[in-house]
Amino acid sequence: MSGTYQHLTTVFLAFFAIMNPIANTAIFVGLAGKETQSVQIKTAFKALFISFCIIVVFAISGKVIFHLFGISLPALRLTGGVLVFLIGCQMLHGESSKLHSPEDKHKADIAISPLAVPILAGPGTIATAMNYSASGNMLEISATIGAFFALCVLTFISFIFGQKILHFIGEAGIAIVTRLMGLILAVIGAQMLISGVFGAIKIYAK
Repeated sequence: MSGTYQHLTTVFLAFFAIMNPIANTAIFVGLAGKETQSVQIKTAFKALFISFCIIVVFAISGKVIFHLFGISLPALRLTGGVLVFLIGCQMLHGESSKLHSPEDKHKADIAISPLAVPILAGPGTIATAMNYSASGNMLEISATIGAFFALCVLTFISFIFGQKILHFIGEAGIAIVTRLMGLILAVIGAQMLISGVFGAIKIYAK
């Protein structure tokens, strides 16, 4: 049971680091801050609901995708590790990841794009979800989905009270949080890479 709690904690921290609710709250306020409270609530809920559905699909169907495209688990961990590590390095330098940054802020429905994709459920988030549920173990898949759901609830609250939170933290606070999340992400990416390398050795060294 302790292993399940450890997995749940690890996955939650990985998702928390890569989604960075504090920094994303600044983006949300920039995109929807001028709307009424009710519109902001609807936008936040829709964006997070879509993000949750995307992650659930990839968490559950990860193994099917592997078999369909002939992908091995070490290959996913190596690729996902590189991806997550690069995002972490960008955040360490105080930059927003280009993979999780909006290219166009004037879309018709900001809840779908850029909020849901690529900011909340971007390539790094999807790779993380697939990595932690790739074994096909229902307990790990449930823990992955549960951890992401908990983060979605936390992010929703953060979005709704975004202006108050940003006023309290300030730009300097956001920069510090972003760098800390970047460090955590870089370490998680490195761990994925190590797991991928050793997994590949076990498969191909036979």
